[in-house]
Amino acid sequence: MVNIHPQAIVSKKARLADDVEIGPYSIVNDSAVIGACTKIGAFCVIGNNTSIGKDCKIFTGAVVGSIPQDLKYSGQTSYLEIGDNNIIREYCTLNTGTGEGGKTIIGNGNLLMAYAHIAHDCVVGDDCIIANNGTLAGHVIVEDKVVVGGLVAIHQFSRLGKLSIIGGCSKVVQDIPPFSTCDGHPARTYGLNIIGLRRSNLSTEAVSSLRQAFKLLFNSGLATSHATEKILTEIKPTEEISYLLDFIRNSKRGVC
Repeated sequence: MVNIHPQAIVSKKARLADDVEIGPYSIVNDSAVIGACTKIGAFCVIGNNTSIGKDCKIFTGAVVGSIPQDLKYSGQTSYLEIGDNNIIREYCTLNTGTGEGGKTIIGNGNLLMAYAHIAHDCVVGDDCIIANNGTLAGHVIVEDKVVVGGLVAIHQFSRLGKLSIIGGCSKVVQDIPPFSTCDGHPARTYGLNIIGLRRSNLSTEAVSSLRQAFKLLFNSGLATSHATEKILTEIKPTEEISYLLDFIRNSKRGVC
């Protein structure tokens, strides 16, 4: 039930589920685990301690589960975990975690376009898009339904809030607020990700509340603490408003 090209090299210790396909000249290492119906193209490398879910598509030249590009790494056992229904395009590079037991985690339904890089200890949620040459440094958190434009570079320990979109060639050195459109060098917040919110079927009331909150946070000239106080007293609370305020309160790098 497994279709392995005769010119692929697949360890007998790797665990392959039904209907997995491995293309020519690809290498699958000892402790790799590959889920059902996942297809791996030509010239790919699947590293040790890497698990890939079902129905994923990995294209030519991708290196999935290589050791981290971190000078602190000295051979510890670390992991890469990839969920289901992901598309990993040509020449993407995904690293395992750093430190004993460290993990890099990719959720479900993501599209990583050609040459995207996911560094050690990153966490990527569900239904995200990282365009060509999008680069995540170590310990970056990408929440659900985030769109990262091409050639975007994201600083270590940054957090990208859900349903945000980052314009191409941006330099991200602080957290990206959820529901936002950000762009620039360094990136700054320009407003709501209206198209993303509509596609996610947010109610008109929720979008209106977010619009008011963004105006207070980013266009009023108020300090962030004063703006959040006004949001709490002047805007009808919604799930999205609560999430936005919690995100800002818990930001460690500051918000763009």
